Amino acid sequence: MLGLGTLAKTVFGTPNDRLIKSVRPLVARINELEPEFQALSDAQIKEKTQEFKDRLAQGETLDDLLPEAFANAREAAVRALGMRPFDVQLIGGIFLHRGDISEMKTGEGKTLMATLPVYLNALTGRGVHVVTVNDYLAKRDAEWMGQVYSALGMTTGLAVPGMEEEDKRAGYAADITYATNNELGFDYLRDNMRSELNQILQRDHYFAIVDEVDSILIDEARTPLIISGPTEDKSQLYITIDKIIPELAEEHYEMDEKSRAVTLTEEGNEFLEVRLKDAGLLEDDATLYDPESTMLVHHLNQGLRAHKMFQKDKEYIVRNGEVMLIDEFTGRMMAGRRLSDGLHQAIEAKEGVEIKPENVTLASVTFQNYFRLYDKLGGMTGTAMTEAEEFQEIYGLGVVEVPTNKPIQRQDNDDQVFRTAQEKFTAIVEAIKDAHARRQPTLVGTTSIEKSELISKMLEAEGVPHNVLNARYHEQEAAIIADAGVPGAVTIATNMAGRGTDIQLGGNPDMKVLHEIEAAGEGADPAAIRQQVEAEIAGLKKEALEAGGLFVLATERHESRRIDNQLRGRSGRQGDPGRTDFYLSLEDDLMRIFGSDRLDKMLSRLGMKEGEAIVHPWVNKALERAQGKVEARNFDIRKNLLKYDDVMNDQRKAIFSQRREIMESKDLSEVVQDMRHQVIEDLVDEHAPPKTYSEQWDVEGLKADVQKHLALDLPIEDWAAEDGVDQDELRARLTGEADKLMAQKAAHYGPETMRVIEKQVLLQTIDRHWREHLLVLDHLRSVIGFRGYAQRDPLNEYKSEAFTLFEGLLNKLRSDVTGQLSHVKVLTQEEQQELIEQQRAMLAAQSAAALEAADAASGAAEGGDADPASLPADPAWANTPRNAPCPCGSGKKYKHCHGAA
Repeated sequence: MLGLGTLAKTVFGTPNDRLIKSVRPLVARINELEPEFQALSDAQIKEKTQEFKDRLAQGETLDDLLPEAFANAREAAVRALGMRPFDVQLIGGIFLHRGDISEMKTGEGKTLMATLPVYLNALTGRGVHVVTVNDYLAKRDAEWMGQVYSALGMTTGLAVPGMEEEDKRAGYAADITYATNNELGFDYLRDNMRSELNQILQRDHYFAIVDEVDSILIDEARTPLIISGPTEDKSQLYITIDKIIPELAEEHYEMDEKSRAVTLTEEGNEFLEVRLKDAGLLEDDATLYDPESTMLVHHLNQGLRAHKMFQKDKEYIVRNGEVMLIDEFTGRMMAGRRLSDGLHQAIEAKEGVEIKPENVTLASVTFQNYFRLYDKLGGMTGTAMTEAEEFQEIYGLGVVEVPTNKPIQRQDNDDQVFRTAQEKFTAIVEAIKDAHARRQPTLVGTTSIEKSELISKMLEAEGVPHNVLNARYHEQEAAIIADAGVPGAVTIATNMAGRGTDIQLGGNPDMKVLHEIEAAGEGADPAAIRQQVEAEIAGLKKEALEAGGLFVLATERHESRRIDNQLRGRSGRQGDPGRTDFYLSLEDDLMRIFGSDRLDKMLSRLGMKEGEAIVHPWVNKALERAQGKVEARNFDIRKNLLKYDDVMNDQRKAIFSQRREIMESKDLSEVVQDMRHQVIEDLVDEHAPPKTYSEQWDVEGLKADVQKHLALDLPIEDWAAEDGVDQDELRARLTGEADKLMAQKAAHYGPETMRVIEKQVLLQTIDRHWREHLLVLDHLRSVIGFRGYAQRDPLNEYKSEAFTLFEGLLNKLRSDVTGQLSHVKVLTQEEQQELIEQQRAMLAAQSAAALEAADAASGAAEGGDADPASLPADPAWANTPRNAPCPCGSGKKYKHCHGAA
């Protein structure tokens, strides 16, 4: 008997079915228009774009224009690329335009689908951003889809790392901009650190379509984007701590793999106190519980995490003497990304590479808060349904599952669970050999570089040719993927999410054609080569199809079901056959952490022999439940992080909008005047409080503060002694004198010069105080959790204290700006020249003194009378760069010699 829910679905369809059904009439309307747009010339297709813009200006909406705009864009795609978007791509495009996520299976044509809503929304002239996970995809898609936009009379731009500022500015000024998520976030932060309007790159945050939306808005959302500047060098501290950590025994720390946390035990603290005292890092009478030891404890914890929670070739690799982080979801290296709070330095110390200085945050933003700046947001991916709740709650994005163009014929088998990893890997190699012998292309998915290389060695031993795709071989990615569908090919890949390149059975004709043209050299006939390659690939595709299509063999379950689904989705594109198998063992991380003991006992009772696997739908269900729990926990962590970041985000938006107003204003004299008057009011309230007599006033303190903040030496003692002078009169006199001084400055230097000075002082002061404020908030965030022990909600405490700190920032801002403008002095050209000459003379004297000291030290060393390193430091050496040879002549770096202190 059917349950009520099943019955309702049978009669009315699922909510997703109803959504798809609701847009079918629109799709029919676009198809009806096709003959009309096929009849247009290339020039008329471009003219249509201007016609649509004019109609928008006259009051029509984008929804009114949608059928015609989509029909126009489809016709442009047919002419520019020879590709006609299917009806399912039209459906996906409609939902993207409405600000939803279109979940489309791999190989269904998401890249082409995006051109439809992008074109429609670009008609507004506000610029549309298409966001990709890496610069290779951004460049590829901008070039590829740019042909469609060009046929429609629109411009396409690019924003990726390493571009010249002018090129990037032009990229953002285009109708459509392809960019990476990191570069968009960093450019937003950089724009809000600039001092001139004409330096700003980004125009507007109107509409963005995020490709691989789950990877960007969920996986990468855990790490904020940070622009930072260097602080003091603490390399020696990291190295010393790194030598001590390996001495810890198991009873000295506790490790929780579920929450990826490691903490010292009481015995561990006692052991470390002894070792730190021996190393001279802790005073003899001090303990790790003293407030003065906070920084030391922090670095010990980071050293412990580096050793126990971060594994080489899994979370990071060492390349060219540098620790490069690996994205756990895509398996790619994250160039330029560093772990914060000294953790990256602790890993560098562990690996014995150069330790780069820690950085202080200058500006930061999370992807959640950056992408919530857009008026409208859409996303596309092959796997979003499992995270639908998070997309809805955090971003207000609905998820729509778009049907495939052709029915899926892929066969997804139940998981095979082995008792040991060795048994599992032996079975995997046998399965690969069997598929290779049958000429079935095989994709092997692993979760770490280490495991991909282990399988690679086992296959080498068996004589099976194969390709390895992981962070080490990142450069050959496109070529390896292009050949992964060739009959008999074996490709081992570490995490296949967000690769952006389909595995086509028989091989990728476009890549093969390019390769053949290059090989043929000058005089090659591209048309003949393409014809030959396409015929060859058609034969190979037939062979691959007969062998069963792409065989995806996963070697482990990931924490997230979504990543498993992404790997599965590589097989069975566009109705092709295929099969997927997951090979697991009780020693896998997920199985080990989530109760493999019970399963192990059960398997023992069943009398499983070595090499046998248990295969049952119940095992799949149990694993999916475990994955669901991990996903829910990770969602809670991200949600909690976001609640804290939202507090900072409100303040960030206030500061950034204030900066923008300052840059846009031509005259800020009223703003600085209001600030000055407020400072005077605060000074009077502090030193001559309301409802007090003049004898009770702190006249000396007021006089000193007026001198400091307003640069005025006034007879305040005489004023206070006068009859009838109250707080209001005192305030009025101070205001009058301060305004008079600033008016004299403006008259002396010229109003224009004064306006420029006011703007620069305001911006520089805001930036300095904001940087300091970010640092204080970071420290507050790291300790606020302890308030929970006092039965107080840490989040409410954080909100309250952050608000108080922000008020303090605004007060300091007023007094600093007022003080700087009151004391400002503009140098004449002669005075500037004199100052430059003085600085040059001082530098020359310092340089001569350093050379003289170095010669003396060198002579002493040659005579064998003294070790240069033991000579007293010369004050002139203070400006020596840290890594330069020490001026004393010892041959050591300055930081290891006289700069060590």
